[in-house]
Amino acid sequence: MAATHDHFDIIVIGSGPGGASLAHRLAATGKRILMLERGDYLPRSRQNWDSKAVFVDGVYQASETWYGGDGSTFHPGLHYYVGGNSKVYGAALLRLRERDFGALQHVDGVSPAWPLGYDVFEPYYTRAEALYHVHGLRGEDPNEPWSSAPYAYPPVKHEPRIQQLNDILMREGLHPFHLPLGIRLDQNPDGSATTYSPCIRCDTFDGFPCAINAKADAQVICVDPTRAAYPNFTLLTGAFVSRLETDAAGRTVNRVHVIRGNQFEQYSADLVVASCGALSSALLLLRSWSDAHPKGLANGSDQVGRNYMRHNMSIVMALLKEPNKTIFQKTLAISDFYFGSDDWAFPLGLIQMCATSHGEQIRGEAVPGFLNWLPEMPFEKMAEHSIDFWLQSEDLPRPENRIRYDGDRVVLEVQRTNTEAAKRLRRKLQDLTAPLGAWPGLLDRRLYLGKNIPIGGTAHQAGTCRFGTDPATSVLDLDCKAHEVDNLYVVDASFFPSIGAVNPTLTIIANALRVADRIKERLAA
Repeated sequence: MAATHDHFDIIVIGSGPGGASLAHRLAATGKRILMLERGDYLPRSRQNWDSKAVFVDGVYQASETWYGGDGSTFHPGLHYYVGGNSKVYGAALLRLRERDFGALQHVDGVSPAWPLGYDVFEPYYTRAEALYHVHGLRGEDPNEPWSSAPYAYPPVKHEPRIQQLNDILMREGLHPFHLPLGIRLDQNPDGSATTYSPCIRCDTFDGFPCAINAKADAQVICVDPTRAAYPNFTLLTGAFVSRLETDAAGRTVNRVHVIRGNQFEQYSADLVVASCGALSSALLLLRSWSDAHPKGLANGSDQVGRNYMRHNMSIVMALLKEPNKTIFQKTLAISDFYFGSDDWAFPLGLIQMCATSHGEQIRGEAVPGFLNWLPEMPFEKMAEHSIDFWLQSEDLPRPENRIRYDGDRVVLEVQRTNTEAAKRLRRKLQDLTAPLGAWPGLLDRRLYLGKNIPIGGTAHQAGTCRFGTDPATSVLDLDCKAHEVDNLYVVDASFFPSIGAVNPTLTIIANALRVADRIKERLAA
């Protein structure tokens, strides 16, 4: 147990995929590491698998109210637990495409190039895939980047109805592929879970907490093994970091102010790493203003909180004419339209399967359109005939898309970009409903992201502290160290200059492992 005023070699703020992976990588150095997590362990119970509790009631969401730029209120859909948002993520772990690291023209503007190329990240992608038990198969995805090694784990096998879907899509001229998943699964030849597999291939993997710790989340993969193996690693839960204090010159963080229970505590470290999530890390820097940093810590560029991105996302359901008996549905994806199509010269995005619908979720949607289609079909029968997809297109960084404080209020200002691409991607999927044996049309699944969350609100958050070589236009240098503070790093998705159209978590993990190596070099110097 850490004592207040303790000094450590490294303090890591946040236990999500970035911070947890970095701490896991650095623990073997023997340096004293303190991890500060504002939440606690997510309770394991049968409620973890209750679709009404998870999606309709939103029992695991943080009970906070934020404000939109227009003054409207919403719940941000954040999850303050050991493991961060990965406790409820879908564990789709894909690499950004190699072209995503260069400038890409979209109809609404240019997705900017990264200051480092794919080749720098590739070895760390390989390590991240092995660490997080990513199951996949090279060579299926027509737009996957080159890799130095095969996946360490075989793909999650399709169930019969999804294999049939795969075959139909291939006959339509597409190239469906096994969705890379971070999952602790051992499979029999037919794809079923072996006797001793942690994962049992249930229907509550995607978006649910896993009560049996079979999802490869940051707590299960990094935090708990690090706690068990390294006495130099300390985790404090219920520890909200209120601000970072620097020396008079503003060049070094010398105190980390923490509220734990009703107590105010202070800790210090040679190096401080923020990994609270792109939104929360920006908020931490903004409320850590001082005379040396009047706009917020490391914010001389006025870029902290700006260039916020989240994918343009749609979660949709088609209704098949025949029952869909699939249990574990999230095994297939389509990237054929990622960089464009025969009728559109600009990138469209990615289509992937998502979790099977449950009757309680459909009932909770309360969308009249559901009933207008098939008014005599009960919600449970709709769920039995449903097949579900997650569509995402790239969001472009804009300085005016930002998170900021207005007094004590948190304000998230977002103007959507690239919406035409998202509409066209949806139409591509809609055109496939007839070959798939579904009724025409797609139904929106708005509760998938949680109760009272604007679609795409805070899922896949990125870009609020971008990295780069110019301190005037970026917050972090190429090692993800703050330009203006010598001992402060940020390793969540804040550093992204652009977001591509694949799920960001694997890139967060890969970058955290990369930054950990730079920190190891610094510690050894």
